[in-house]
Amino acid sequence: MSEYAGNHQQDSFWSRYVFSTDHKIIGLQYLSTGLLMAVLGGALSYLFRMQLAFPGRGVAGFEPLTPQNYNICVTMHGTIMIFWVAMPVLLAAFGNLLIPTMIGAPDMAFPKLNMASFWIFFLSTILLILSFFVPGGAFAGGWTAYPPLSANGYKGIDFATSLGGDLWILAVALEFVAFLMGGINFLTTTLNMRAKGLTFFRLPMVIWMINIATVIFMFSVGPLVAGAVMLLLDRTVGTGFYNPAAGGDPILFQHLFWFFGHPEVYVLLLPSLGFLAEIMPAFSRKPLFGYRMIVYSTIIAGFLSFIVWAHHQFVAGIDPRMSAFFSITTIMISVPFAIIIFSLMATIWGGSIEFSLPMLFSLGTLAEFLIGGVTGIYLGASAFDIYAHDTYFVVAHFHYTLIPVVIFGGSAAIYFWYPKFIGRKLNNALGQIHFWGTSIFFNSLFIPLFFTGMAGQHRRIFSYAAFSSALNNPHLSHLQVVATISMILVAAFQAVFLINLIWSVFYGEVAGDNPWKAATLEWTIPSPPPHGNFETTPVVCRGPYEYSAPDAGESDFCPQNDIRKDASH
Repeated sequence: MSEYAGNHQQDSFWSRYVFSTDHKIIGLQYLSTGLLMAVLGGALSYLFRMQLAFPGRGVAGFEPLTPQNYNICVTMHGTIMIFWVAMPVLLAAFGNLLIPTMIGAPDMAFPKLNMASFWIFFLSTILLILSFFVPGGAFAGGWTAYPPLSANGYKGIDFATSLGGDLWILAVALEFVAFLMGGINFLTTTLNMRAKGLTFFRLPMVIWMINIATVIFMFSVGPLVAGAVMLLLDRTVGTGFYNPAAGGDPILFQHLFWFFGHPEVYVLLLPSLGFLAEIMPAFSRKPLFGYRMIVYSTIIAGFLSFIVWAHHQFVAGIDPRMSAFFSITTIMISVPFAIIIFSLMATIWGGSIEFSLPMLFSLGTLAEFLIGGVTGIYLGASAFDIYAHDTYFVVAHFHYTLIPVVIFGGSAAIYFWYPKFIGRKLNNALGQIHFWGTSIFFNSLFIPLFFTGMAGQHRRIFSYAAFSSALNNPHLSHLQVVATISMILVAAFQAVFLINLIWSVFYGEVAGDNPWKAATLEWTIPSPPPHGNFETTPVVCRGPYEYSAPDAGESDFCPQNDIRKDASH
């Protein structure tokens, strides 16, 4: 019996479910917090999309948004969805839930550090929410926080000096501290606590993806933390790191931000691709195609992610010769991801496919993400980006990269592993409604924005009334109305998903230990797993996808008559 399971039954409610050191409870805490913040982020998008579609009319009886409040909504929507939804759900929640159970470990290497990481993240969440209620309101300088808007104010609009901006910086910094602490745990646990026989090339692909994403985050976040500290000093004590009049340079912050910001895209993408690499073999009854090729491609993509950041700065006055370099590296990074995508396609090719909810969302992730990837190649070419930069074409592009990763990929993972960690299946009828409604109206939300962007409609504009008729024509206005109505419908189908999550905890079909007949190690333990996960430490003698067959996982993970002499680290 695992030593981790010793006195857990005697723990109080608070130590067992609130201030818990159990990685599964901490994973569910991250997941719950991320989903709640998604509600807030979605509400903010509703407010500013109503302004774009029906300018000056107000929302549900409230006064119309002021320019300042519009900027607050846009800024905080982007901040929340990237840092308080995507990262805690895809990386922190599923990293905590999956790493120990998939590698045969009883818990994380440092359980108390793991608990501290969540509560520091939770403190950052409280600070961010409090920033809405301080004098001056929440931060309004854009989620990228470019100076001088974030440092000095601009044309009488006070973006900078409010306390809300300082709380925003502190909240982001605390969140990064929390994820650094979690990252130390992820890497240490994977390196040191794998079951006997679980060599690196027997790891489930999602474990590779989560750990590579963790390394990318840990190497990229330092410059942004330094940049944020300098920004806070410029705002509070009058330093001039980003003030040209004092010898500073506002473009410096852009470099520091995007050196983190573009690798951050892959910090979110890789776990989602890892989810697909677990789900598709299970519902195709085939091994994962090109396992080692995917691992090597992911490592190469992680390296390349650090040398593409300035494709966000083609209009910032950088040397045109450097623009050519960053255009080339942007095209290069598409190659390893093309290999990964085609490997996933080859996995399901010729398979006995079951269109379960996890599989539907996995296929949806691939289909929608490809649109984002292809349009990203266009924007990686400096000649096109100079025209499309900061238009709604860019807005549509990055939502086609992030929403498939976060909503489709995250939903696929929740539908797949919910039975394992809750013990019950999600309702299939509600899940079908969620999938088809999200798929249809997500596309009707963002495809029109490609057209408004190509027509020259600029993002971050509060009202187009003062612009020429070329940008304020009825055609573009109608497309914004279509996009806004679609956004409301997308939100409605996410409400169906949240209802399903809560309802199924009490009334969902009892799942059993391995409802999907999947082949990886977590499916050999009870649902939900006990504290300590495994009664005895498992021994692994095969790869994670070798038994992708209808009876996979129903017998011991490593039958005693099949233990090999080389089953060692």
